[in-house]
Amino acid sequence: MRDLSEVNQELLPLKALADRELASIYGLTGMVYTPYIDEYMQVSIKKAAILASLKEQGYIPLSEVEVISAELDLLHKRARSNAVFEYKGNQYKRRFSPLKLSKSGKNVQKWAKFWLLQLPNGNVDLRWEREVREIWPSYFLIRTINM
Repeated sequence: MRDLSEVNQELLPLKALADRELASIYGLTGMVYTPYIDEYMQVSIKKAAILASLKEQGYIPLSEVEVISAELDLLHKRARSNAVFEYKGNQYKRRFSPLKLSKSGKNVQKWAKFWLLQLPNGNVDLRWEREVREIWPSYFLIRTINM
């Protein structure tokens, strides 16, 4: 738990720097050097690993997002990207995101699969998406394969 509070304190200033860096490069194309975003993502991954360890040991219960995502994965193993399914009165959209690219960067070697809660107006619930990004931050980093 002490590790978790230390990581949370480390994340606060990094989040502000990463957000500012992202805003400054918005609209640019090509390779952009993003040290703050990269550092923020690495600390986020460390936090997710600590939380996963605490959940496995039973100190913290699984979140609603994790429980529902696991149940939807069991029910809809072959769901395609953007497919929408109803579960307990809510609509959930299956999403895929590139996780690992080939060395050339042209082919996706591995996909990240996750579920997003849809609101009645068809938009994605931002609170749900924020929690997905917090639980599985590595899903939102695209890496190339090292050969």
